[in-house]
Amino acid sequence: MKKPVYRLAVLAAVAAMLFTTIPLFASDTDDRIEASAPKTYVFKTYLKDDNIKIKSKNGLVTLTGTVQDPSHKSLAEETIAGLPGVKGVDNKLEEKDKNSPAEKSDAWLIAKVKTALLFHRHVSGTGTEVLADNGTISLRGKAESLAQKDLTTEYAMDVEGVENVKNEMTVPDAGNETSGIKKKVVDKTNRVVESIDDASITALVKTSLLYHRSTSAINTKVETKNSVVTLEGMAKTSAEKDLAGKYASDVNGVKDVNNNITVE
Repeated sequence: MKKPVYRLAVLAAVAAMLFTTIPLFASDTDDRIEASAPKTYVFKTYLKDDNIKIKSKNGLVTLTGTVQDPSHKSLAEETIAGLPGVKGVDNKLEEKDKNSPAEKSDAWLIAKVKTALLFHRHVSGTGTEVLADNGTISLRGKAESLAQKDLTTEYAMDVEGVENVKNEMTVPDAGNETSGIKKKVVDKTNRVVESIDDASITALVKTSLLYHRSTSAINTKVETKNSVVTLEGMAKTSAEKDLAGKYASDVNGVKDVNNNITVE
C-alpha cells in the first residue's frame, strides 16, 4: 500500500512543480520584454520624448500612453513585435496632439518626407529643411555631396502625395564633384555601420518601405538577424523589388540585405 501512496505523492509534487514553473518562465519572459523595449535604438532615438507604457503578459504586449507623431505609434508596435518572446501587440497608443494635419495637406507631406529621410543613413534627415506648397516639396540645407543631394531628391519624390521636388540644398565644392557622383555613393557604403538592435532595424525597414510609394504596396515580410535584413513578399515589377532592396540597405544599422522578394 505504501508504493501507490508514494507514487501519488511524487506525481502530485511533479504536477505542483509544473504549475509553478510555467508561470515563472512566462514571468521571466515578460520582465525581459518590458525591460529590453526601452533600451532599443528606436525607443532611445525616435520615441524618447513619447510617453509609452509597456505591459507584457505571457508574451502578449499592451502599449498605452501617448506619442507626439502619428508615425511613432506604428514604429513602437513594429519594434516591440520584433523582440524575442513577443507573441502579439495590442497597440492602444494615442496621439498627444489630436489636431493632426489633414491627409495630403502641406503639413502632412512635410511630416511624411521628414520621416522618410530620417531613417536613411546616406541622407541628412535632421539637417534638411522641408517645405511644402500644394504637393511641391522644397528642400533646403547643406548636402555633403551631389550624390547625397540627388539621393535626398529621390527619396522625397517617392513619398506618397509628393508631386514635385525643388532641391535647393547647397553642396561644398560642387563643381569638383560632377564626375564623381557614383564613386561617392560607393565610398559612403563602405563606412562603419552603426550597431543597432535587430528589432529596431526591422521596424525601421518596415516603416521606410511603407513611406515610399514605390514599395508601399508590396506586402513585405522583414526579418533581421545580426543586422542582416531578409526581405520576402511579392512585387509587381523587378524595379519595385530592386527599390525595396535599395531602400532597405540604406536604413540605419543595416549591414546587408537578402532580397528574396518574388516578381509576379
